Formats: sequence, structure tokens, C-alpha cells
Amino acid sequence: MTYQLLKASDLNELHELNLIPEVDQFNTMGIPDSIQVTKDLLDAKIKDHQQENISKLTYSIRLTGSSEFIGIAGILFGQPKYKKAELWMKFNPKFWNQGYATETITRLLKSCFIEHQLHRVEAGCAVENHASKKVLEKCGFIVEGIQRKNLPLKTGWSDNYEFGILEEEWNK
Repeated sequence: MTYQLLKASDLNELHELNLIPEVDQFNTMGIPDSIQVTKDLLDAKIKDHQQENISKLTYSIRLTGSSEFIGIAGILFGQPKYKKAELWMKFNPKFWNQGYATETITRLLKSCFIEHQLHRVEAGCAVENHASKKVLEKCGFIVEGIQRKNLPLKTGWSDNYEFGILEEEWNK
């Protein structure tokens, strides 16, 4: 797979991803009303990449060879003093259960711990999102708790697993 920071040319593929009901099931963003909503979101993410002190990185993920767009993932950096970040991902369902999410989280962890020299990485998922829980555990994350009714999903408030992994726990 290839990972590149999101760019303007990703607009149509990003919009199509955001329109898929299965993708929206555990996502708090909701389905965009128009391509303009997606464009505004994309423009904000591109602007994040251009800041002097970058706090958010969002990547487009494509299959090697065909360059087919399969999803997005990102790193949200915390305050520098704490040396931590949060990971997230969103994939087209036709690429679920093929190892791409595990490969992506593994790649982002490497970036966090080696390139950015972080101490801790966090992630979360709705307690009903069994696939994401399995991916995070497979990548070495540990469930540290549950936040009750923390996620405003379209089905109502959902509890959220809180995961963490420390640099010394990470399997390089």
C-alpha cells in the first residue's frame, strides 16, 4: 500500500468514501450533505499539513500497483510535552477483512515511535465496532478503559473503548 498526505485531487474518492453507510456506522462525522462539505473538510486537512507546528496528519491509502483508493487514516498529535498522539482510520468496506487496517495502524505506529519519537499512542472505537477492536489489539494496543456514552453516532450515544500503547510495549 502507499500512503500520501491528502491532497486536493483526492476529493471525489474521499467524498465517495464518506457517503458509504457502513463507513458512517461508527463514525461521528456523519454523511456529508454535499461534495462542498467534503471539500471544506479536505481543505481543512490540507491546511493542517501546512502549519508550522503540525498537529494533524491525514493520509490517503492506495493499493500498490493499481493506486486504487481504499481509505484514509490519520495521526492527531497531543501537546509536545506529553509526547503522545491518537490514531484513526476509515476504509471502504470492500477492503475490510483483508489486513489493510492492521498494516496501516502498524505503519502509523512506526511513524509515531520512530519518526516522531513519541512515548505513547492512543486510539478508540465504539464498543460495538468489533473489527476495529480486533485490529487495535492485534497491533499491540491495550484496552485501558471504556468511556460511557461518549460517541454521538447516528444510532445514539455509544460507549467507546480507550486504547493505549507505550513505546516500550511496541513490537518494532
